[in-house]
Amino acid sequence: MVGTPDPSNIYKVLFVCLGNICRSPAAEGAFVDLLEKKGLSSLFEVDSCGTSRYHIGELADPRTRQTARKKGIELTHKARQFKRSDFEYYDFILAMDRSNNKDLGALASNEEERKKIHLFRKFQKGQGKDSEVPDPYYGTLKDFEEVHQIVSEASEGFLEYVLSKNGVKNA
Repeated sequence: MVGTPDPSNIYKVLFVCLGNICRSPAAEGAFVDLLEKKGLSSLFEVDSCGTSRYHIGELADPRTRQTARKKGIELTHKARQFKRSDFEYYDFILAMDRSNNKDLGALASNEEERKKIHLFRKFQKGQGKDSEVPDPYYGTLKDFEEVHQIVSEASEGFLEYVLSKNGVKNA
C-alpha cells in the first residue's frame, strides 16, 4: 500500500434514496461490508437516509434485507429522513438517482454543501457521471439482487476514489 490512511481523519459518508428502505440501506450495508473486509472500518462513519418521510422508523424492505443476508450482510438500520444538519456533519452525500440529487441540491444553502453531493453510481466502473441506481421497490427479487450488485461495485469505486483523493493506493 502506497500511503497510509490517516486514522485521525474519519470520513463521514451518507447514502440517500427516496424512502431509505431499498437502495440507500443496501448501499450502506455493501459499503460497510467492504470496509470490514479491507480492515478500514475505523476510518469511516457510514449512515443512510431518505429524502421523504414515507418510512421513518421502519427497517429496510424485506427484499433488501433478504438480498443482503445472502451476501452475509445484516441490515438493522431504521429509516430516517435527511435533515439540513447532515450537510454540516457528512463529508460525502451519495444520492441514488437524479431526483434525490436534485432534492438534495435544493436543500443545500451554498456551494460547499453542493460539492458534497454526488450520484453514487458514477463511482461504478463503466458508468457515466449521470448514472443512477434503479429503484427496485415495485420490482422483483431479481431487481433487488441487481441493485445489490450495483451498489457493491459502486462501493468499491467510491472507496478507491476517497483513498486515492487522500494519497492512499491499493488498500
